Amino acid sequence: MAKWRVLITDPLAHEGIEVLERAAELSVDYRPGLRDGELAEALSTADGVIVRSGTRLDRSVLARAQRLRVIVRAGVGVDNIDLAEATRRGIVVMNTPGGNTVSTAEHTLALLMALARNIVPACEAVKAGRWERSRFVGTQLAGKVLGIVGLGRVGMSVARRALGLEMQVVAYDPYRAPERGTEHEIRWVDNLDELLRVADIITVHTPLTEQTRGMIGRAELAKTKPGVRIINCARGGIVDEAALEEFIRSGHVAGAALDVFEVEPPPLDHPLLKYPNVVVTPHLGASTREAQVSVAIEAAQLVVDYLLHGRVRYAVNMPSLDKAELEELKYQIDMAYRLGLLQAQLVPGPIRKVRIVYRGEIARRNTKLITMSFTAGLLQEALVETVNLVNAELLSQERGIEIVEEKTTETGDFATMILTEVGSDGAKHVAAGTIFGRQYLRIVRLGRFHLDAYLDGVLLIFWHRDVPGIIGYIGTIFGEHKVNIAAMNVGRERPGGEAIAVLNLDSVPPEEAVQAVLAHPQIDHARVVKLPPPGVFPDWLQALL
Repeated sequence: MAKWRVLITDPLAHEGIEVLERAAELSVDYRPGLRDGELAEALSTADGVIVRSGTRLDRSVLARAQRLRVIVRAGVGVDNIDLAEATRRGIVVMNTPGGNTVSTAEHTLALLMALARNIVPACEAVKAGRWERSRFVGTQLAGKVLGIVGLGRVGMSVARRALGLEMQVVAYDPYRAPERGTEHEIRWVDNLDELLRVADIITVHTPLTEQTRGMIGRAELAKTKPGVRIINCARGGIVDEAALEEFIRSGHVAGAALDVFEVEPPPLDHPLLKYPNVVVTPHLGASTREAQVSVAIEAAQLVVDYLLHGRVRYAVNMPSLDKAELEELKYQIDMAYRLGLLQAQLVPGPIRKVRIVYRGEIARRNTKLITMSFTAGLLQEALVETVNLVNAELLSQERGIEIVEEKTTETGDFATMILTEVGSDGAKHVAAGTIFGRQYLRIVRLGRFHLDAYLDGVLLIFWHRDVPGIIGYIGTIFGEHKVNIAAMNVGRERPGGEAIAVLNLDSVPPEEAVQAVLAHPQIDHARVVKLPPPGVFPDWLQALL
């Protein structure tokens, strides 16, 4: 007799259903198209559910799902699932990040070839009765430089196929070690500007985040070769569409191929749609029969593995933990997460190694949770996947990042301190934090400098010479731009020498203000860092508290 009931609420390839049916302990209820009350009623007796984008699992629906233990999204995006509510109810949520990789990579290559050989306008001309061979002379791909921005699963899959076409592949990804690329005859560059200068074709394969929105904009396109071609099969918004239209109109960009748009579907009067050298498709990257089968099988296997064997892969939320332990460690977990966010915004190059030193009382605790929280913060903005305590270790391993823990119960200057050292481009970037009282998080070291700064909100961190007048100079600039300085801390080794300062600001300073700060001859460089407000935990932690 079946022990677990699995509900499927969206169309799923039959190969995935067969995986479930082969498990004798599972009963399968295939009911695509359930809505509202029907969905809630069906979920009330389900132990697992597989959904696609057509089913919305919100708080009201999950409130009826008293037996539900696992949700699997057959696909990547989980916007249709209330993750906080699922986590709060002890429901593990998983997705299938690998099922679409090959199809998306192949679609990228299909658009690349169509763009290089003028396939679409030539086809339209022949169908219209025009035989215009001289008009549609293309460009050969062999020997051309393909610049790949983002070398995750899809980016690497594109790279391998491009190498098979005898293209030269240049890649940039600040969260992946260069050695991962050179193993596959990929030339690695340390910054986006270098890729822009050398690439004949540029394809993007990054998530859409605050940092990557508009990543390929006017300033970037101006640095590219005349005649460059741009491809986006990742997320709408990574390529600035207005800027792209401007450079296509001028002739600097020879063509573009877009499978995604900022607004989907794009309006009929979208300026990019009028150009014959712009190839567009309606978000077809994962739309192959093989991808649908792969995603279905992977989703079904995740359900089987969890319900029958207790195994969790590709989880996007936090698993159930001992609530007492979590409550006791919540500030240490939060501090590590913030240190990860801080390091991610300060470290300029690809990350190769992380060393975390636990000193004092914290060294006696379950530091694995805390290490994964730091890793989640470090990777959060770089990945499409949701990063949390469950998947942070796997995702860091996939990117070739080595993470090492060290512990000492010696207290030093603080009862508890977490010191993080991130290795990048031969340099080591140090940031350490502690807790004052029971809950007040502080930065106590940056690089070789010791200080005492709040680990929350908007920070301006700048490196400078410790000379008179700098504080007044910056205060005047921020005053003119209506940016209030809440606190300021300086770390220095000696008067008049090199120093670092951390300003806690009440709002994000405009770029003009930052540039004005950098204009001071004694200020070397500066970074704006954005951290959560005080007392605000990561969503995946808050949901469990």
